[in-house]
Amino acid sequence: MKTLYSEQELHDGVARMAREIEAAYEGRQLTIVGVLTGSVVVVADLIRHIDQPMRVGVIQASSYRGATTTRGDLVINSELMLDISGRDVLLVDDIFDTGHTLEKVVAKLADFNPNSVASAVLLRKEGRQEAEYEPDFVGFTIPDEFVVGYGLDYEDMYRNLPFLGALEEQDLKEHASQAAESTVG
Repeated sequence: MKTLYSEQELHDGVARMAREIEAAYEGRQLTIVGVLTGSVVVVADLIRHIDQPMRVGVIQASSYRGATTTRGDLVINSELMLDISGRDVLLVDDIFDTGHTLEKVVAKLADFNPNSVASAVLLRKEGRQEAEYEPDFVGFTIPDEFVVGYGLDYEDMYRNLPFLGALEEQDLKEHASQAAESTVG
């Protein structure tokens, strides 16, 4: 696996994005809603850099299952979410790939009558966008590679890596081999 961004580079990028968010929401209370599960790490780091009143909650949205890298039907579960009626909401997600997930989750949040909804993503992948929606805040723009670490996963693994790595073909083969061995035993 090759490293795209080190732990320090990620820290610096999240701090920069937090300063941009603070400037945009100066004097207003912010409600941050993280998209589970990939955003957990970036939300935790981001909120520690924002020095203003805020509420923090989560929403669950997923369109990928298991080992697939192709999008399926988007499932949104808002049961865990805070009341956002009349609030300024910042939706935080790990990655902006095709844009379909973020576009649909933002539309879903509008059903709850917030004052405003903006979005922040740690990563914006180049060359994959299909949706018209654009995130308001972006930590990093990355090439079209399969990335893991800092909350992002492959088959629910690698989320705990403190850096952002790109899986290479050999990594995928080794992962498949290990998974096959664990189901045999």
